This record gives sequence, C-alpha cells and structure tokens, in this order.
Amino acid sequence: MRIGINGSGLLANPQLGTITADIDSAEADGFSSYWLAQTGGVDALSVFAAHGESGSALELGTAVIPTWVTHPQVLAGQALTTQAAVGGRLILGIGLAHEPSVTGYWKMKWERPIRQMLDYLDILQPLLTEGRVKHEGYFWSYEGDMPRLSEDPPKVMIAALGEQMLRLAGSRTDGTILWCVGPKTIAEHIAPTMNAAAEKAGRPQPAIVCSIPVWVTDNPKPAREFLAEILSIYAELPSYRRVLDIEGLHGLGDLSLVGSEDEVAEGLAAIAAAGASDFTAVPMGGNPDEIAATRAALMRN
Repeated sequence: MRIGINGSGLLANPQLGTITADIDSAEADGFSSYWLAQTGGVDALSVFAAHGESGSALELGTAVIPTWVTHPQVLAGQALTTQAAVGGRLILGIGLAHEPSVTGYWKMKWERPIRQMLDYLDILQPLLTEGRVKHEGYFWSYEGDMPRLSEDPPKVMIAALGEQMLRLAGSRTDGTILWCVGPKTIAEHIAPTMNAAAEKAGRPQPAIVCSIPVWVTDNPKPAREFLAEILSIYAELPSYRRVLDIEGLHGLGDLSLVGSEDEVAEGLAAIAAAGASDFTAVPMGGNPDEIAATRAALMRN
C-alpha cells in the first residue's frame, strides 16, 4: 500500500505558500501522493498548478471536486491545464458532495445523483481523452471539440460509498477516494463491489484510496476526543453514517489512527490487508513533537 498525504487540514486557515510548501515537503519525504479538497475559497487545481512541475513522481489528487457546480466541459479544460502545468501527475477526483451542501449552500435541487454522475462522466472523460464529445443528458449536455493543452489525460476517480456508485467507479474510472472508511468496510463492501464491476467491464483493478486522520501520541484519549468534536459532522451525514455503522464506530474520533507508532503501524497494516491500494493521511498532532512523530511514522510505513 502506498502512503500519501492529504493536506486538506491546511484549508481551515489557507495560505497558498503554506500549502505549496507542504507539497514540496511531501515530495522531499518520499510520499507517493498529495491530495487536496476543493472546499471554501481554495481551488485545488490552481494550487497544484502553482506548485507546477518539479520533476518528482509525487501524484497530485483532488479529493474531491463537487460535480454539481461546475460544468464537465469547464472542469475538463481546468484539469488538462493543470495536468500540463504539473507534468502529467494529476489525479482528478470528483464527487457528488452531500444533499445538505447542494440544497443548503448552493440552493440546488438534489435528485437522481447516479444519473448526475453518469452524465458528468459521459462528457468529462471523452473530452479528457479525445477532446470531443456529443452528449445530451438529463443534467449535463455538451457537443463540440476542445483543443487540449495536454494529450496525456489525468486519471479520473470518484468518491463512492454506496453500491451503485462503487459499481460505477469500478466500471468507468480509475478508482475511488474514501473518507470515514476503515478496514472492515473496505474488505466487506468497497473492494468486492468495485473490483467485481471492474472485472465485469474488462478494466484493470481500480485504486482504493483511503484517507483518515493519523496522530502519534502517548495520550490518545484527548486526541480522539478532539477529532470527534471537530469532525462530528461526518458522523451525521447519511452516506458516512452507513459506512461507520459497518465499522461499528460512532465517528472519526474512533476511526482515526491514534496512539503509539506501533499502534498506527498496526492500523495501516489492517487497511492494506483489507484491500486499499493507497492511504493518504491527514497528519495531526497536539504539539510540534507529535506532528514530527506522526510524519516520521508515516514515512517509515
């Protein structure tokens, strides 16, 4: 299992130089990938383009860009521009977001989410790979050619937790990007569903990218309580609630890898054994020593 970094924790107080420096640090430390959410006032693709081509093999992934608010033709152009800027290292992660965001923040109607994603992929993927498409859909339509800055299309992954979306991920994309998911859910639900869909479609086994907080500490109880509090919303969203119930856990305070270096290593080994191809840590710590210990533990794994 490859180990990467999810830098989305930096978006709480975003500074472009801080994020790009964190990407540089992930490269220097030998991590396999760096992921950033599309949230708030930060555009993940623009951050990656600002980082640019460094000559490293570090993959740069969006985790994830919501599909409801950006036309797939526009996103295809943005992704290909970023792909050219970073030297072909981009993974374009997209997702449906959640009904409360769609109806609350964006004042849009939440309906037929699977159809929405199908329409999106039917436009996005041909534009990335061929530069042309003709599609008239229920949600999204586009007909035309599009000159491309890069003829090397980025990988496309979708956030998938439910059975229908997992089958779509396996049959149509390069994999799925997970949040609030542990080893039991990967082994019993995520991997079997998605791998079977990929096999049926004649596609290679897709990537399973698992991301949760990691915190090396000698005092795990307050660390778990802190994570439970600041990430409490995820225990209430229906899609995450269902997979947390598979784990038999309440929220991210329980699910996160918190404890000694050996305990963190055991947690990572369990996730790898469950079938994850990649683990992208959200590194945590209550002081500089814990932050450094967490980073060091991840580098050793």
